[in-house]
Amino acid sequence: MNFLEERIVKEGSLKAGNILKVDCFLNHLVDADFSIRIVQEILSRYSGVSFTKVLTIEASGIALACLAAMQLHVPMLFAKKSASLNVDGDVCSSRCYSYTHKTENAVFVSAKYIQPHDKVLVIDDFLANGEALRALTDIVRQAGAQVAGCGIAIEKGFQGGGDMLRSRGYRVESVAIIDEMDADRHMIRFRGDNNTYSIGNRQK
Repeated sequence: MNFLEERIVKEGSLKAGNILKVDCFLNHLVDADFSIRIVQEILSRYSGVSFTKVLTIEASGIALACLAAMQLHVPMLFAKKSASLNVDGDVCSSRCYSYTHKTENAVFVSAKYIQPHDKVLVIDDFLANGEALRALTDIVRQAGAQVAGCGIAIEKGFQGGGDMLRSRGYRVESVAIIDEMDADRHMIRFRGDNNTYSIGNRQK
């Protein structure tokens, strides 16, 4: 197991409906030092690739995206899920279904903040069915810019979103890919590892 997989097994918990809770260190209470390790691992896989902007979707991807932008010394931009008075002019927008919240959202960014010359790194904490990343890559496409890479902390490989995006030609680098998990048996298995691991079902 790598460092993120170890942390998932040690502190994560499973809930019915293919829900993995890691809000004790990643997407509610954020362990900043650990998040930097995640970002550094993603960026190490893109060694030699040039990025001009980091893009994510509100809200839980923002912490990782900010850290990535700081490492790259480029701006970070996040897609909004609701109308805001401080967003005016033309926008690039798409729709995506939230697996966690069971709702469909229109997400958008101001068109002036993504230009055709931009080479974008798309970042998020989770990749499940791929809806959020599909919407973000659609926004980049509308702007005429290039998705130069996608970086994910945790990918639920068994839900197919990563495979869908890779089949469309996008490079997706995920630090931890889960190929199987079972809340009833408190079991998880990671890609590239034939072992299964017991994971607590604690309420955080």
